[in-house]
Amino acid sequence: MDTSPPAPQSHRTDVTVASLKKTLSHLFPQVDQHWAKPLDAYASAVYRLGGHRTGCSARDEAMVFLQNCIERAALRTGATSREAKQCSQQLVAAPVIQTGPHCHLLVEPDAFYTHLFSLLGLTANHLPWHIWYSASTVKFIEKPKKGPGWLLLEGEPVNVFGLPRRLMDSYSICGLNAHYSFKLTGNTKGTPANPSAVRLKALLPQGEFASAADAIKAGNQAFWNWAFPAQPRLLQLDDTDMADLVADHLENPGSWLSRQLFGNGMLAGAIIEAIDQLNAGPWAGWMRSTTDFFWGLANGKLFPLRLGNRMLTAGPGKEVELRFEPVALAAALRGREIVPNLFITFLVTSILPGIRVLGGCQQTVYYPLMRHVFSSALRQIGPQDLLATINADDCPGVWGHRVLKPGTPSPFRELESSPLPHLLSFYGSQPLEQACGGLKSFVGDPLWETLAQQIADGTVHAGSPEWKFAGTASRIRRS
Repeated sequence: MDTSPPAPQSHRTDVTVASLKKTLSHLFPQVDQHWAKPLDAYASAVYRLGGHRTGCSARDEAMVFLQNCIERAALRTGATSREAKQCSQQLVAAPVIQTGPHCHLLVEPDAFYTHLFSLLGLTANHLPWHIWYSASTVKFIEKPKKGPGWLLLEGEPVNVFGLPRRLMDSYSICGLNAHYSFKLTGNTKGTPANPSAVRLKALLPQGEFASAADAIKAGNQAFWNWAFPAQPRLLQLDDTDMADLVADHLENPGSWLSRQLFGNGMLAGAIIEAIDQLNAGPWAGWMRSTTDFFWGLANGKLFPLRLGNRMLTAGPGKEVELRFEPVALAAALRGREIVPNLFITFLVTSILPGIRVLGGCQQTVYYPLMRHVFSSALRQIGPQDLLATINADDCPGVWGHRVLKPGTPSPFRELESSPLPHLLSFYGSQPLEQACGGLKSFVGDPLWETLAQQIADGTVHAGSPEWKFAGTASRIRRS
């Protein structure tokens, strides 16, 4: 299954904002109860997850692995051992992480206003750490002059690393194929593009980094410390952290993941079969089958892998063959020869340990479907205690990215001119239905337009077999 968002479909329907809002309310009652309430009430609710938490041996084990991953990442940011432990223990008290924005600089508008939304929820619940998984298996360019390699400052597209387009079109930002440093140049100049670029560049680290993702993570830490010094601390994870987290599981021969998913191959086969069945029905397109469990990574580029006869192999032109067994996979993960796809990432960060994830318009659907796929496979061959635990989860996936529409195309200048408390008060007091700006991220998305029509005509409904194991039907706990 692919780690990238679902591909656009050519079929388009004329769906109104009202019908999309009705679709959201139908699938996610936790959103429906907050439309007329202030944004900060919704943000507070999605970060509030307390009380009894279901568990089993596989879940408890996965939580320990995830906490170790969190502590390693916190130590790399300069946290003390005590602070790193505090960060990992927050997952037990409030098992919620932001997973919406890709690995962009924080001043990219979609990312910036999502993090403002997260700050509203974190501060309301007195949480000291903002834990964020950002997908780095993405290219420098996601749309024309938009993506991790570009930034809009003063209305001008700025080239973050000063790279020519030929080096951005095909390469992933997690690749270790070059050295990267912040340039913030205009289209043709080698100097910062404008005064905002000059000021921002002065805040970012000046050294070189082994990957663009490493540079962005370091830049975000520096920017966060400048912009939000009195706020919850930032902990950013990306797909290299996920590679090490999966390797942690696989290097322990007694771990659930080693024994069940990779031990005999039966569960892996059942998952692939469940994805194929999903794509043969009304939910087709939300979970693509572009790669099986992992991406190959070489020379800065990702390529798909296929599972057959207990081997992962690449397509024509790439002589890659890897045994689908724990020791070999762990070594390849540590060596950055492969990285987990999005299904495996959500398995080890959310489904197994029991963590609520906040995502964007497409994640709100494909994540519950991932849970359905995994539950379907478990029902065939897996232990029933884990299945019961997963099905008891309370709102494991919630809309939490692009909830707050960008207030300006230049959030850096807005932050420079307005104190953060003012911004949080201003946006937090807006009703959710106003703050989300007419569901801009949903409108024009062919998958959501089709889904709205399917729900209207009864083809898809919240009680469908694919949706009933998603854990989305329950309401977020009231304060």
